[in-house]
Amino acid sequence: MEKPLRNDQENPLRGVRPNIVQSIRAFRVQDLQESAKALGQHFLYANLAHAQTKQDVLDLIAGQFMFPAHFGKNFDALYDCMTDPLHKSGPQPGFIVVLEQIPTTVKFDKEAREQLLDIFREAADYWSDRKIPFRCFYSFL
Repeated sequence: MEKPLRNDQENPLRGVRPNIVQSIRAFRVQDLQESAKALGQHFLYANLAHAQTKQDVLDLIAGQFMFPAHFGKNFDALYDCMTDPLHKSGPQPGFIVVLEQIPTTVKFDKEAREQLLDIFREAADYWSDRKIPFRCFYSFL
């Protein structure tokens, strides 16, 4: 169960479903980070501005999310790291994930971007089934 922020009017997540993947739009990263802290949730942030390829994207996410060294650096391994090991480590308070500046390059095309976001949508579904909030916000470069 989420802990309420002191003033609901100050909560930038007010009105945002607890399990969703959506454009960051009007949200500021700092506000999302503060909301995660106030709610006692994990805050995961990856700036992907310097990525050009799928491998670059996975390397940056793995490094910035502090995945284990054995991370397989493919979309299946990404899903696994976002779900199963965390679930097995005990009760989770929730997640606010930010994927900032997802590349729009020839080597990371629309299909690759959709595959990446689908992994986070599937993770949101996974956590929703367990009644754990998982909100992912993204932007494109």
